[in-house]
Amino acid sequence: MEPYLHVRTAKSPEYCPIDNKLSFIADYTGLPQVWEVDRGDEWPAQLSFTKEKINLAKYISGTSNLIIGMDEGGNEKQQLYLLKGDSTLIDLTKSPEHVHLYGGSSPDGKWIAWSSNRQNPAYLDIYIQNLETQEIRLVYKGNGMFSVVRWSPDGKSLLIQKTNTALDNNLGMLDLSTGVLDWVTEHAGEASFKSAHFNKDGDHIYLLSNKDREFFGLALINLNTKQFVWLELGEWDFEGLEMNKDKNKLAFTVNEGGVSKGIILDLKTSYLYTWKTPLGVISDLKFSLDSQTLAYVFNGPAYPPDIWELDLKTIQAERLTYVSRTPALKEKLIEPERITFPSFDKLPVPAFYYQPKNTTKKLPVVLYIHGGPESQSRAIYHPFLQYLLNMGYAVCTPNFRGSTGYGKTYTHLDDGRKRMDAVKDLVYLVEWLKVNRNIDFEKVSIVGGSYGGFMVLAAISHYPKYWSAAIDIVGISSIRTFLTTTSPWRKKHREAEYGSIERDGEFFDRIDPLNNTDRITSPLLILHGENDPRVPIKEAEQLVNKLKKRNHPVEFIRFQDEGHNFEKLNNKITSYTEMVLFLKKYIGK
Repeated sequence: MEPYLHVRTAKSPEYCPIDNKLSFIADYTGLPQVWEVDRGDEWPAQLSFTKEKINLAKYISGTSNLIIGMDEGGNEKQQLYLLKGDSTLIDLTKSPEHVHLYGGSSPDGKWIAWSSNRQNPAYLDIYIQNLETQEIRLVYKGNGMFSVVRWSPDGKSLLIQKTNTALDNNLGMLDLSTGVLDWVTEHAGEASFKSAHFNKDGDHIYLLSNKDREFFGLALINLNTKQFVWLELGEWDFEGLEMNKDKNKLAFTVNEGGVSKGIILDLKTSYLYTWKTPLGVISDLKFSLDSQTLAYVFNGPAYPPDIWELDLKTIQAERLTYVSRTPALKEKLIEPERITFPSFDKLPVPAFYYQPKNTTKKLPVVLYIHGGPESQSRAIYHPFLQYLLNMGYAVCTPNFRGSTGYGKTYTHLDDGRKRMDAVKDLVYLVEWLKVNRNIDFEKVSIVGGSYGGFMVLAAISHYPKYWSAAIDIVGISSIRTFLTTTSPWRKKHREAEYGSIERDGEFFDRIDPLNNTDRITSPLLILHGENDPRVPIKEAEQLVNKLKKRNHPVEFIRFQDEGHNFEKLNNKITSYTEMVLFLKKYIGK
């Protein structure tokens, strides 16, 4: 397992505003830190030396100083710090009991903006902070989830977002001198507006939206008239819009069924062009200051995450960092095929199917279920899945109904009382694999994290005969108890997806795995972090206690220094090793 886990990853490329250097976050040392690469040097230099993982690193306008974000032990209560060129670290927010979401620095580099739940644990308000005096000003307070998208080019306003649900939001301009908020994306029906960028004059924004459409397209909004105009549309979601400093080029990606295609748009000529990449996902697009290159993260099943750079003259891409390079694995990594299977109501459900090399016998199969549920299984590197493939397991990662990436309607097919329809999709996937792929029907296991953990528990408690083993990672065992204990600022968004206890409590009680433990027949492994603010560890404990009372085979591993995601290398090694041993014990290999 260890060669797969020791694959390092790089993310979040940022060009320094005053020279040709590029910073990024990488876990060279086993803990994500900030590194910087200079074209003249052979090896990146480490800029930060913290005890906690770094979640974000953004340059301050016109300087080589960085704002970095860290939480404590994965509790997601992010604090912001000023990281100077000499590695001095200055605590800016100094409120470890609260969340702080970064919103960028002012054009003159003197102020930063962020949102926080300091006033009320259930809401996020808008603040600005002076970097010299560290003075903090509350500039907008409201009963809602507000965050900063970016500063206006003149530094006098903030483009802010109000998040209504995970799939619906509004954008508005906040005048910092008057405190007046002018909404610019008012709409009827559900719509999202994201990745917004100002034009040179600051009177228009380019952005991605799915207003009145199934998929995200590229649009332009006049901030004075509120006029909304489509620029480019397609039959898949556009993602990750980025703009260059000269304001004449846009870059974005097209999510074609979980695989990325990169696009550059020249605003002067309206010319669109793309470039070749292996199978995988492009993210974190960033133009260089001189608009000669475009940096991005490329992450594919056979290409673990690294920073790549596209030459905008030759349209040739090359790998800039080799953080993930592991010669021992080069020939072992396997890419998936895209499959589609019909569910109980004939709905076509997409999935990625991975098969071990050089095999003819019937294969044990692992279904790996994504979280969210407003998320998507993508064609990316996953150490656990690649190790399973090397051990001779087939792996399938379905995008069951409720997943994103296949249109607005598809994403809502599991809402509220339709929750169990998504679980049925998994059963129909197993039946399809049994007929259409060479799998051993007596060796089918299911693994998932977060909401994927709920799907695992729902599958084994409502359709027990299909599963030989199951693994739940930080999963929900009861929607009822989850909604009463999750972080207050997340609760409203989750209710938009699941329903509320007041309205849907009886339904929750009927479907909750916690209330159906007597039907579970497959052995179960549960892993959970003690500091998890999203799905509190009580979700694991209450299920384990019930299963142990009836002497059901259940194993429970708790991590004292982790939250919703396992970040520390030693914990990753422990968790994945135990997962592999568990599968080996119950379905062989």
